[in-house]
Amino acid sequence: MPEIRGNAAQCMDGKKKTDKRMTLHDAVAAYVHDGGSIVFSGMGGAQCVAHAYEIIRQKKKDLTLIGDSPCDAGDMLMGAGVLKRAELAWCGYAVAGLGPNYRRIVEKKIPHEMELIDYSNYTIGLRLMAGAMGLPFLPTRSLLGSDLMTYNKDIKEMADPYTGETVALVPAVHPDVALIHCSRADITGNAQIFGFTANAENAARAAKHCIITCEEIVDTDVIRQHPHATCIPGYAVDAVVHLPFACHPWNFPYDYAYDIPFHGEQTRAFKTREGFLAWLDEWCFGTKDHEAYLDKVGRKRLQKLKDIEQKFCPKHW
Repeated sequence: MPEIRGNAAQCMDGKKKTDKRMTLHDAVAAYVHDGGSIVFSGMGGAQCVAHAYEIIRQKKKDLTLIGDSPCDAGDMLMGAGVLKRAELAWCGYAVAGLGPNYRRIVEKKIPHEMELIDYSNYTIGLRLMAGAMGLPFLPTRSLLGSDLMTYNKDIKEMADPYTGETVALVPAVHPDVALIHCSRADITGNAQIFGFTANAENAARAAKHCIITCEEIVDTDVIRQHPHATCIPGYAVDAVVHLPFACHPWNFPYDYAYDIPFHGEQTRAFKTREGFLAWLDEWCFGTKDHEAYLDKVGRKRLQKLKDIEQKFCPKHW
């Protein structure tokens, strides 16, 4: 058997390490490979924005994005030409607007053609749950009255063996990499999310590899003080990245508020292809890493967002 070296060896050994700390650059370089599949955590805020910027900086290509509502990450990756396929429920900027890059790539094939497979939010969650449980599929009734089954041939029907009633089946999914942002984690990858976790728990277990980013790295004894909050165990994690404000301009529960003015400026720029590319030049390629991005946003502005969140949603643990 040939010797395994480089990134492949690192990926195989990642979950066994007792200290999994890495930079975001190194984690993306090690685990996100051209032609692979990825899934992000977050819904209704708590979006993986810094992660998307780093994937774009490293010029990854031909990726498959799987997700329920990957907001900024999905729209920006589409606009940057990173994706060849997307299995999604929705992609846009919520209160800040729709996804103009999403519309351009589907309607006009700009910057290139991308395969799109439609699911609902719920059934993307079922697919990740099936993957996490080691099941080939999960049944649901929710699709039976929709047009999704007309256009998505991966969704099947069967008769319930107990009642004879028709149910829809959605296939399990095992992304190559899950990128999940958490409130805090220890260096072995035990991670806690205070707030809405969406599909983070199942995405981490369903994926072949998992990159945890967090607002804070704490001692394992601190994690053990609230064991019920550990939604992702270290054995499912390959890399731990300390990444404060990774969701900016989105909020992250109990850490910082939503920067709506910034997000509005961003989505206005994205309305045109030229505006989006100019934004990437300034905010992605024009900043060497996430720390440089935060410096450009302004540390005083970020602290104000943290102060607002602490005023209305103070930490209580």
